[in-house]
Amino acid sequence: MIDLARDDDGLAVLTIDRPHARNAISLATMDELEKALDAAAGARALVIRGAGDRAFVSGGDLKELAAIRAEEDAAAMAWRMRGLCDRIACFPAPVVAALNGHALGGGAEVAVAADVRVAADDIRIGFTQVTLAIMPAWGGAERLAALVGRGRALLLAGTGAVLDAAEAERVGLVDRVVPRASFETEWRSVARTLATGPAAEIKHVLDDGTSADDAVRAFARLWAADTHWEAADRALNRRK
Repeated sequence: MIDLARDDDGLAVLTIDRPHARNAISLATMDELEKALDAAAGARALVIRGAGDRAFVSGGDLKELAAIRAEEDAAAMAWRMRGLCDRIACFPAPVVAALNGHALGGGAEVAVAADVRVAADDIRIGFTQVTLAIMPAWGGAERLAALVGRGRALLLAGTGAVLDAAEAERVGLVDRVVPRASFETEWRSVARTLATGPAAEIKHVLDDGTSADDAVRAFARLWAADTHWEAADRALNRRK
């Protein structure tokens, strides 16, 4: 089951809730994820999280996916989920992965499809596909390399190393680690700040291929907007 909740600040929260399978991804979950991403259109920020506190996403649902034996069927499944991860990565607004629990295998691939990863301090994350004699296929290997560098990506995915939250933050795989006790408050604060500010415009500028002209025009639109002058007036009044 996937739940999508939206609030008045423009924040959408997508929760993968499959407690019996530690939030693993099944074929039906892929269908629900696609519908949830459709429903999130127009959000100013999107959060992806798992239900509970044990698992963000524990990977693919092996009990179900074990029925896939033919090479062509395996490729079709991989393309399906890779496309969904691409949709997460290309979402027009900032995407936050709130790592409420462990992110392993395919779960790590979902996590790195997001723009920002906020993790509880007791989670672990790793590209563990190698333990099943396979490799990441949902775009995770390429995104991992972009985050931590080619050599470290090969080492992590090639050995299946699992990192604790502090080490993941040190190497750049996780962006912020917060105490478990304040995790819910912290990720909501980060996501709501992104949703209510110009983060969507900043994301567009950061994307590959954005020209200097695009960046300046985005700035100018924000400068001329009422929200800028309202904020400027508040700042000037505080100084007075």
